[in-house]
Amino acid sequence: MNQLLIETLVVGQLQTNCYLVADQKSRAAVVIDPGDGAEYIHNKIRDLELIPTKIVATHGHFDHILAAFEIQQAYKIPFLINAKDTFLVERMQDTAKFFLKINIHQIPPHVDGDLKEGSKINFGSLTFKVIETPGHTPGSVCLYFEDSKIMFTGDTLFKSGVGRTDFSYGSQNDLEDSLKKIKHYPGGSRILSGHGEETCLEEELGNL
Repeated sequence: MNQLLIETLVVGQLQTNCYLVADQKSRAAVVIDPGDGAEYIHNKIRDLELIPTKIVATHGHFDHILAAFEIQQAYKIPFLINAKDTFLVERMQDTAKFFLKINIHQIPPHVDGDLKEGSKINFGSLTFKVIETPGHTPGSVCLYFEDSKIMFTGDTLFKSGVGRTDFSYGSQNDLEDSLKKIKHYPGGSRILSGHGEETCLEEELGNL
C-alpha cells in the first residue's frame, strides 16, 4: 500500500500549487510552498486530520511563501528553504507589492533550516531528497520521493515549460544544468510543479 497522501491546493493570485504531503498511517505531513490562503490551508489540514511537521519552500518567491509565517506560528513548526534564497524571503513584502500592486499584511517566515543538496526530509515513515536546481532563483530546489517516483519541481520545470531566468539573480546556464541533472532520474517520475498541471519527467525532458 502506498503510504503517501498528496493534496494539491491552488492558492493566491498567481495560482500557486501548495502541496500537503503526508504519511497515510501516522498523518505526519509537510507543507510545500504555502503561497497564500493560510486559513484555507489550515482548514484542509484539519479536514484531513494531518499533523504538520515542517514547511518546505522550493524557492523564495513571495507567491510560494506568503502563508508560511501564519502556518509556522499556528503549528510551531520549522520553515526550510535553501540558504541562497533567504534574501528573497526577506524582501517578500516589497516584491509582493510590486507584482500584485497592493500592500500585503503577511510577514516573512523565520528561516529555520537550509535545504542542501542530498539532504533528507523525514516525516512519519517517509523521506524526500533535496536536489539543488538553481536557475530560476539561486536557491531553487526540487524534492524527490524515491519510493513513489514523485518530484516536486517548484518553478524549475512545468508541464510544457521551464522557469523564467530574466530576473537579475536568475541564470539560464544554471537552469540548463539543473534540467540536465534531474533528467537522470527515472523518466516515469511524476512531476508536481509550482503552477499548472501534473506531468512526467520523460515527457518534459525527453529531448534534452
